[in-house]
Amino acid sequence: MTKIVLDVDTGVDDALAVMTAALSPDVDLLACTTTWGNIDVDQAARNTHAVLRMVGADDVPVARGAEGPVDGTPPRFSGHVHGADGQGGHADTSYAPVLAEESAVELLLRLSHEHAGELDIVAVGPLTNLAHALEADPSLPERIRRVIIMGGAFLAPGNATPSAEANIANDPEAAKRVIDASWACTLVGLDVTMRQMLTEEHRARLAAGGEAGRYAARILDHYFEFYRGVTGERCAANHDALALGVAAGLVDVALAPEVRVDVDTTRGPSRGSTVADLRGMHRGWPAVEGTRHRVVLEVGAGFEDAMIDLIAGAA
Repeated sequence: MTKIVLDVDTGVDDALAVMTAALSPDVDLLACTTTWGNIDVDQAARNTHAVLRMVGADDVPVARGAEGPVDGTPPRFSGHVHGADGQGGHADTSYAPVLAEESAVELLLRLSHEHAGELDIVAVGPLTNLAHALEADPSLPERIRRVIIMGGAFLAPGNATPSAEANIANDPEAAKRVIDASWACTLVGLDVTMRQMLTEEHRARLAAGGEAGRYAARILDHYFEFYRGVTGERCAANHDALALGVAAGLVDVALAPEVRVDVDTTRGPSRGSTVADLRGMHRGWPAVEGTRHRVVLEVGAGFEDAMIDLIAGAA
């Protein structure tokens, strides 16, 4: 089992990632840390704990994290994508979550000592919590096995701007600190997540399942309507759960070259874009000495069906 801390800003696709992590026999979900992003951090914590409880995993600690970007600018949320509550209008906004007494950073640092060399961090929101953790303890990368990020756009266009993916664009300074750190880092970006789509057939299978499946089907309804404006069809990209699947070995990774990656933190039109040195594609991806970055560019089929079956089959 892969020991994972899942760092989330729980909107619709985060909820699917949380369910998949909690239900998968291949994942040891040690904790969820919450951050701002799709919604404010308090609603993210509320949604995260509620989803864990729904799948019988409310013993997984949930720790509250960052309220906004590391540079102190006001946070921007994505209610038009995920709904004002992050769950397409289906969250219980009065739900009182049971949260860890530790902050997200404190919990992450403690677990990094308790599981040194074994722990993967899967970050599927802005990277603010991880940046704060690095600031609090610069030796953190020495104890983390891997960081897997849902973020970036390399050969694909962005979704927050023409060149930048939303999680990176929301806090480019944090993303740069995290990607520049000395740990092994895998980026699962729009190059693959925008090609792994959830469909109406998937939603129907969820709706015919248990409580978790029916809830997932309801929140996907709103998400599908947003994506109709992106793709012309009622469907949705499987962003966050795909990153979780890559981390846990649930996804067949067909192409993920090790290359150098940087984040644009300038104030121009390319702010928040991820710049990878992909010139090796013309020579069969030769090894690049000294790189720590792995960029997922192609994955195999089948993960979405397996994920839907897992969630739909939950009691």
